[in-house]
Amino acid sequence: MLPEYGRHIHQMVDYLCTIEDRTVRNEQAHVVVEVMGNINPVLRDAADFKHKLWDHLAIMADFKLDIDYPYEIVKKESLEVKPEVLAYPQKRIRYRHYGHILENMVKKAVEYPEGEDRKHLISLIANQMKKCFINWNKDSVEDQKILDDLREYSQGAISLSPEDLQLCGQRTYVQRRPQRNNGQRRMQQNNNQRRKY
Repeated sequence: MLPEYGRHIHQMVDYLCTIEDRTVRNEQAHVVVEVMGNINPVLRDAADFKHKLWDHLAIMADFKLDIDYPYEIVKKESLEVKPEVLAYPQKRIRYRHYGHILENMVKKAVEYPEGEDRKHLISLIANQMKKCFINWNKDSVEDQKILDDLREYSQGAISLSPEDLQLCGQRTYVQRRPQRNNGQRRMQQNNNQRRKY
């Protein structure tokens, strides 16, 4: 059943299946396909427009329509094939609020050569860890907790104290409340300022 064609086309296809004369049935099938093309003009942009219409006719007839199809129609078995199950990555994430990508970033920072770029990269990663922690937990977090987690992720290769690295303040990460519409505010102010006689 293809709902985009409506019940009238489906009734026409059902009638086609009842016609006994094969030549008349072929002629009527061509007429039905023309009507289907007029009802669903979106398909005209497709490269194989007519082929799709004939496939749809076969599907609506449940592949029982015995006519001379001008194209090779789709097989019923190919429509019922289930797709293969996708393999879901089974990676263990130590702290879910940081995520797997952040773990990979810490590994890359450990491999990075010493220098100013590495310090800047570690600073960015630590600030991102703080953002992730606050987004997940909605509580304040001490910088020492973030630095301890960073040390744990890097297996001790990145060991910093709060004096070594200053993280951004929590208020930077707190989401703002949506502001009221200025038009509504003005209307309320105007209503309050109206004189009452």
